[in-house]
Amino acid sequence: MVTLQLAFRSLQKNRLRALLTVLGVVIGIAAVTTLVSVGQSAAEMIRGQFSAIGTNVIVVIPGTGERGGVRQGPLQTLSQGDVDAIASECQSVLAVTPLVAAAGQAIHAGTNWSPKQMFGVGVDYPTVRSWQVRRGGFFSERDVAGAEKVCVLGTTVAARLFQTANPLQQIVRIRNIPFRVIGVLEKKGANIVGDDQDDILLMPYSTARKRLVGNGFKGVHAILVSARSVDGMRGTEREIRHLLADRHRIAPGQVNDFQVQNTTEIAKALGVVTGVMTAMLASIAGISLLVGGVGIMNIMLVSVTERTKEIGLRMALGATSGDILRQFLLEAVLLSALGGLVGFTLGVAGAAGLTMAINAYSSGTDWPIVISVPAGVLAILFAAIVGVFFGWYPARRAARLDPIEALRYE
Repeated sequence: MVTLQLAFRSLQKNRLRALLTVLGVVIGIAAVTTLVSVGQSAAEMIRGQFSAIGTNVIVVIPGTGERGGVRQGPLQTLSQGDVDAIASECQSVLAVTPLVAAAGQAIHAGTNWSPKQMFGVGVDYPTVRSWQVRRGGFFSERDVAGAEKVCVLGTTVAARLFQTANPLQQIVRIRNIPFRVIGVLEKKGANIVGDDQDDILLMPYSTARKRLVGNGFKGVHAILVSARSVDGMRGTEREIRHLLADRHRIAPGQVNDFQVQNTTEIAKALGVVTGVMTAMLASIAGISLLVGGVGIMNIMLVSVTERTKEIGLRMALGATSGDILRQFLLEAVLLSALGGLVGFTLGVAGAAGLTMAINAYSSGTDWPIVISVPAGVLAILFAAIVGVFFGWYPARRAARLDPIEALRYE
């Protein structure tokens, strides 16, 4: 305890020098905490965006063909029969919905708006997308069977067409066809690339196919599948591939006329990339900790030289080499720990500020503020270790001084 008090008093005598000494440690800890926290914020944002796509979603899309060695556009190879077969024969599938893409201008009482997304879907679409209806309801199997002219709006479309008025049971005209609004979806916000997910209009796929797509189109543009569990995603993919290959009579070795994409795997891949980038940035920031450690060692060596007479006097009064070693080692650790605490505080503020700046100046982004407490604690512990490592040599040098020579030192 006495040694600790002496270490504190020594640092208080040279406050400015102590402050400049720990500056490198402060910058290092602040940089590590900020960068790791922002990296984890990016990872959380990615996970949130992919969870917004739906629960354990697998996307089935048509394949692409080639003609004369030139890749053509998507083939029309998926049918409603494929959707029904996946729902009935794939045991690991929780829910499935077809997707029929349409386009058009929605008009209500002189106000018009062109939704970025207009789809014909099945009754299980809310389950697949984990997207509930906020007001009203979703269409039923009877609406699908009868190709009823009903629709469900995203919050952006509802706001554009109806402002603050209640859109339920109102008529929206698309290509001069009247659709009755029966529901409004929960707000989802922007996706990972900044597109507004709420700028959407949904209708029964049979209605979209009959009323808007036309040209004898009887297929579906895509199939969205929700697996029963994340762990079973790969098994569900294999089931779907085998089923569709059999239905489409694709022989072994031939290229499938469809593609099966797993959004969870894409999210994991992006998470790995984010993690690697965070680790790299944290490693670069950690270099400044080493620089700060070198600064501590330099200042401690200067301190040993300046306090040579003090050391000699203490030894003459009975202090042992161990006492001197502990005092100077404690001073180095206190400098590092102080720098760690200040740096962590600045890092927390920096992470929060940087995240808010990203959200403010980047259109469509919604990064959560994540403070990496484990990274901050580890950084502070590392700073203390740096203090011990770089403070050992000056402390050892002080402890080995000859008391008589120390007292004579000028």
